[in-house]
Amino acid sequence: MEVGTGIGREDEMRLIGIGIRRRRSERDDDDRKQRKKEEGRDGRYDRDKDKEKDRRLEDSQREEGELVEDSKKSNSRVENVNANVNGNAALSLGRSGGVYIPPFKLARMMKEVEDKSSVEYQRLTWDALRKSINGLVNKVNATNIKNIIPELFAENMIRGRGLFCRSCMKSQMASPGFTDVFAALAAVVNTKFPEVGLLLLRRMVLQFQRAYKRNDKPQLLAAVKFIAHLVNQQVAHEIIALELLMLLLTKPTDDSVEVAVGFVTECGSILQDLSPRGLHGIFERFRGILHEGEIDKRVQFLIEGLFAIRKAKFQGYPAVRPELDLVEQEDQFTHEISLDDKVDPEITLDIFKPDPQFLENEKRYEELKKTILGEESDDEEGSDAASGDEDDDDDDNDDEESEEDDEEQMQIKDETETNLVNLRRTIYLTIMSSVDFEEAGHKLLKIKLEPGQEMELCIMLLECCSQERTYLRYYGLLGQRFCMINKVYQENFEKCFVQQYSMIHRLETNKLRNVAKFFAHLLGTDALPWHVLAYIRLTEEDTTSSSRIFIKILFQELSEHLGIRLLNERLTDPTMQDSCESIFPRDNPKNTRFSINFFTSIGLGGITENLREYLKNMPRLIMQQQKPASESESGSGSDDESGTSVSSDSETSKSDSESSSSEDEGTEGTEKEVEDTKAISVVLFKKNLVVYVLSSL
Repeated sequence: MEVGTGIGREDEMRLIGIGIRRRRSERDDDDRKQRKKEEGRDGRYDRDKDKEKDRRLEDSQREEGELVEDSKKSNSRVENVNANVNGNAALSLGRSGGVYIPPFKLARMMKEVEDKSSVEYQRLTWDALRKSINGLVNKVNATNIKNIIPELFAENMIRGRGLFCRSCMKSQMASPGFTDVFAALAAVVNTKFPEVGLLLLRRMVLQFQRAYKRNDKPQLLAAVKFIAHLVNQQVAHEIIALELLMLLLTKPTDDSVEVAVGFVTECGSILQDLSPRGLHGIFERFRGILHEGEIDKRVQFLIEGLFAIRKAKFQGYPAVRPELDLVEQEDQFTHEISLDDKVDPEITLDIFKPDPQFLENEKRYEELKKTILGEESDDEEGSDAASGDEDDDDDDNDDEESEEDDEEQMQIKDETETNLVNLRRTIYLTIMSSVDFEEAGHKLLKIKLEPGQEMELCIMLLECCSQERTYLRYYGLLGQRFCMINKVYQENFEKCFVQQYSMIHRLETNKLRNVAKFFAHLLGTDALPWHVLAYIRLTEEDTTSSSRIFIKILFQELSEHLGIRLLNERLTDPTMQDSCESIFPRDNPKNTRFSINFFTSIGLGGITENLREYLKNMPRLIMQQQKPASESESGSGSDDESGTSVSSDSETSKSDSESSSSEDEGTEGTEKEVEDTKAISVVLFKKNLVVYVLSSL
């Protein structure tokens, strides 16, 4: 039977440490013994050590002397460079990859060079061109692209086409999110200089091929995205897109299928328009890859998402954003290039080369720039300056007038409506962040509105009200407050009422209900004049289902605010007869019955009592209108008979008897006609009453 030693973990570690220290001390003892043996064997140990110290001291002093001489030489060299700024030494600093020269110093050096056709001057202009193109390409975005394009055309794009292509590719590689912006910039340049667009396309194809062979996924994604947007801008033909997809999907891997999905997402919208059969074939290939199931689950989900995007007709993935659609289709040059073609990237265009015809080429581009940008020639400006020196007084006045005219012509018009959008945002945030209507009204009145912008506040208030799920009395009180403060808001809300009623069929039911309750509140509190009801014409032909719902909610809310009795008194007020004539029409019995039936069906039949009375008395009114006409006809007949009695005295008695008999017969006939019309009207009224009762049941 074995017995444990009882040694713990701490004791074990302590023993290990003691063993390590013991071995270290033994090694030190061995080193000391060996050193003593060497000293005993060779007594020159100390002398050699002193000699080595002396040798090291001499070497350090020699190095210090050499450094002093080198510093003197470098100082003299710097002085020579500063003394000869216009010499070859200073100009050599301007080459690509050399020492940085500030722009002002570079411009001064270019001015001091007398020979404009020299190699040194060409090198300086080349560096300035490179820096300018790089700066413009780096700061372009969707907002300022329209301002960058004229500045870009002001540079020599023919000479710097290689620099432009390289800068676009580097910038796109660094920020792929701005790929569509760089493609739009290249599309605009391609309209004026097609060789620049072709060179950029060739280099992108070459970059794609190299990245595909090296399995460089980040560079491949960037190249594919740029090519896709060049296809969207129609700089590249759609055939290259189909070839690229077939290359990626011939031997599918996870990475190649992922890249293909991204490519179709970017340019699928335009391929669906330009080559629907080709796109259908690509999606069939995607379906086959999905059925094979050899790729990763993540990539399979990407393919399924792509099919969903295709089903939605690429909504959310437009070919070109509206702000980047800068080129008309007929102005664009489309380049056809294949992946099988041998591509020459023309790398030499990125490197400076002296041009023997430098000045002539610069003049040609200046003329071309004027035709592109539409600038005036410098000769005209010189002639104006010369003519100005002749007459000082007159020219001063002319200059002042011309400056005023220029200021008037140079007034900037903001067609992007940025200020209007900011104003609407401020109004919206103020309305939605306020606790009650008093706080909102106080904050909104502090906003400085230009004349004519009061309408924007009314529109935003109505829009916020319509967007709510249910109507909030907060908006009605706020609108009432503004109508009571200023009559301008009252007129604007009246215009909003007319506009909303004319477009009421476009609103959803929820928005329609909120808008109707909002205007009912304004009418019920007399914040809005009641003559706006004249814009409503309640007939079967002039109303739609949406407008009837609007009128129904409007009058039901008014009856809740005022009560049916007060509402009826307000509508029957003699001053309101002209405004309510279109709501309670009396021109046609059909329209009258429609109005009565409408208000009765919504539970407001009490406000149609006068209209019912009018409809009931309509036959009597018609008869009264017919009676004066019959009396006028009988009067004319009696005048004729009196004329005949004067002409013949012998037949007076006969004519009197005949006239009396004819009058009796006429009165009997009119009485019969009246009885007939009464009977007909009673029958018609009974029929209408039966129809109305049946419809109400």
